[in-house]
Amino acid sequence: MSDASCATTVSKALKINNDLTRYGAFAEIGAGQEVARHFFQAGMASQTIAKTISAYDMIVSDEIYGREAHGRYVCESRLEKMLDHEYKLLIERLSGPRGGKTCFFSFASTVATASVGSSKQSHGWIGVRFQATPGGPANEIILHVRMLDRHRLQQQESLGILGVNLIFSAFYDLADTENFIPQLVENLKEGQVVIDVIKFQGPAVAHFDNRLMNLELVHRGLAEAIMFSPKNEILNVSDAIYGKALLIQRGTFRPVTTTHIDVIQKGMVQMRADVKAMEGKDIEVLPIMEMTMHNLMTDGDVDETDFLQRVETLTSLGFHVMISNFRLFYTLKRFIRRYNQNMLALIIGASHLEKLFQESHYQNLEGGLLEGLGKLMEQKTKVYVYPHKTAQMCMTTKSFFPPNNLRHIYAYFVESKQIVDVSGCDETADYLHSGDVMKMMSSQDSRWEQFVPEKVVTAIKSRKLFGYK
Repeated sequence: MSDASCATTVSKALKINNDLTRYGAFAEIGAGQEVARHFFQAGMASQTIAKTISAYDMIVSDEIYGREAHGRYVCESRLEKMLDHEYKLLIERLSGPRGGKTCFFSFASTVATASVGSSKQSHGWIGVRFQATPGGPANEIILHVRMLDRHRLQQQESLGILGVNLIFSAFYDLADTENFIPQLVENLKEGQVVIDVIKFQGPAVAHFDNRLMNLELVHRGLAEAIMFSPKNEILNVSDAIYGKALLIQRGTFRPVTTTHIDVIQKGMVQMRADVKAMEGKDIEVLPIMEMTMHNLMTDGDVDETDFLQRVETLTSLGFHVMISNFRLFYTLKRFIRRYNQNMLALIIGASHLEKLFQESHYQNLEGGLLEGLGKLMEQKTKVYVYPHKTAQMCMTTKSFFPPNNLRHIYAYFVESKQIVDVSGCDETADYLHSGDVMKMMSSQDSRWEQFVPEKVVTAIKSRKLFGYK
């Protein structure tokens, strides 16, 4: 935990300025020199700051850091180039005269701010590369942040506070992984920023698990959603889904079953055809397995080991995994639409139609269920329905009957093809939930292996996942 005497942003900057072992460079683009400003205002900045730079002109910036292949400036790759360039210059120029007693660092930010009424996103990448000991290897912490204040000056102020917190925490809070994120947002008001990516790299931060730290962002409400790649990497959601059509299956995936795989495969077939018909061309369809924080919680807390097991088994099958705070589909859709206007399909089992049309879920909306479903359904958003088949029955869109007061609403969405069957009963096996598999595993019924992908079966048995004995 940080020293209580260093609670304010200025006092944190002053403590760093008075730490004669720290010396570095600041490169800030897009929101003024808001982080460096705090160090100058605190006093004794010459003991900490070797250089500050703001390369606003694109040509100048490209000459210093190189041009991005995609032409964007507010991106992770740009931040990495800035950190790398400034850090290497420090080492090259100053390691001789003061390297034996100095921990060098570079701080960088590349940010786009926006005022009220602008359609632009106020967001940016910020990071710090630093030595934990004089002459030691480089370590790095980077963030992707969205600024939620309405005015540019407020956004700049929040960015300055966050930047000072990041540097301070990198220098003095690495031992306390549990409180690292609370320290990161100290002196910021609730609702000022969203931090939806945090990444740690280097020997001094090796004890931070990137997956758990990003989960903590969602758990604390600092991020709405996070995403993992099939390689278990942390992705920026907006970059990962950009330009793609999206197929999302929500579940607990404890464990993932062969039913889940068939659901997503049949959804992919349907969606490729729908995308071609709607767009007149092929667009990449990205299948995403989504879990909500609600589905990860037990007695108000998250079992970290269980969470990692679910993510790892899904990514091992080549899937992207999203963790979100969105309990209702219309809020998930609204989040997606911030970054992506292509076709979106949410695929559910037919038994979940009842939940979709449960009026109590929409009590917080003035227009109730009609408003909620109206926000969910539109020209490029569909709900795909997979048959819920058992030994006794098979439910599809045709065999779901909502309450009488809702039947015309339901019929409208079906007839307008916004709620669509993706398969018939004859083409599917019995629907098996993760809970059914867990019951077999706990009773040592070996039949569970038939209902789980082979690769996951091997992992469960060899690593004793999900309580397997």
